[in-house]
Amino acid sequence: MDHSSSFPSFNSLQAVLSASRTGSFSSAAEELDITHGAVSRRVTSVETWAGTPLFERHGRGVRLTIEGQRLVRLFGQAFELIESGAADWRENRQPETVRVSVLPSFARLWILPNLLALERSDLRIELELDRRFAQLNEVDMAIRYGRGNWSDGVAAPLFDEDLVPAASPQIADALGENPKADAILRYPLIHDAYPDSWSTWLGERGQRYRPRAQDRRFPDYDLCLHAAAASCGIALLRMPYGESFVRGDRLIPLSNEPVSSPLRFYAITERGPKRHAVRLLVERLVALSGVDRNV
Repeated sequence: MDHSSSFPSFNSLQAVLSASRTGSFSSAAEELDITHGAVSRRVTSVETWAGTPLFERHGRGVRLTIEGQRLVRLFGQAFELIESGAADWRENRQPETVRVSVLPSFARLWILPNLLALERSDLRIELELDRRFAQLNEVDMAIRYGRGNWSDGVAAPLFDEDLVPAASPQIADALGENPKADAILRYPLIHDAYPDSWSTWLGERGQRYRPRAQDRRFPDYDLCLHAAAASCGIALLRMPYGESFVRGDRLIPLSNEPVSSPLRFYAITERGPKRHAVRLLVERLVALSGVDRNV
């Protein structure tokens, strides 16, 4: 194999290390959020520079050649040295800013209560309050609510949601413990911008939801919870998202049989390499959500 004097890019070296670690180009592509073909091209560029093959086919994957093992060991040592020097350098820098597009209710109910744990001393979160889906070229990350099937980025799932009807202490006392759906339907139902939640919960109880004039709708989820706490009707808690209202005894759960929601929040980032600060924030959001990313 001919040797090239053009030093390979950082991304190409990263592809070699990922393929050696995972044992396949497909797994490396998934880890790096790029295509299989992109991994192959990046590995080829390093092999051309080195003048020798770094991998050989092995079953359904790849394994390092003798020369590949030697070079990967050197690459790994070089990356460790760079990371060590960068860590020392970052200690003397101001926290990196990450711009996050987020629904106002998510900012108030979840980001702000967890802000210190998310930022620590090395991050600064800049919130872009938005009720639409922000373009990922406008921000570093977008927190979106839905089923996770967005094509413009990589979606990291956050906490699962359980749906539980909740009401003010006054209405809860009037209904009694674990009331039936018919009793709950005697009161106005409070909706947010995602009206299917009540249909999901009532459907599990054998009831079909039909819109009624007495029911109320608010654009932000926390406004629904405030309205329910003011005895304007009954809202659906999306636990653990609305648990702060339960901890403060402002809302009382009416059922001990929660229903899993088909929707959840996701942290969406652009495909491809990401800034260290963005990767760090995704990791902290997922960790605080209690989600096992290996499942």
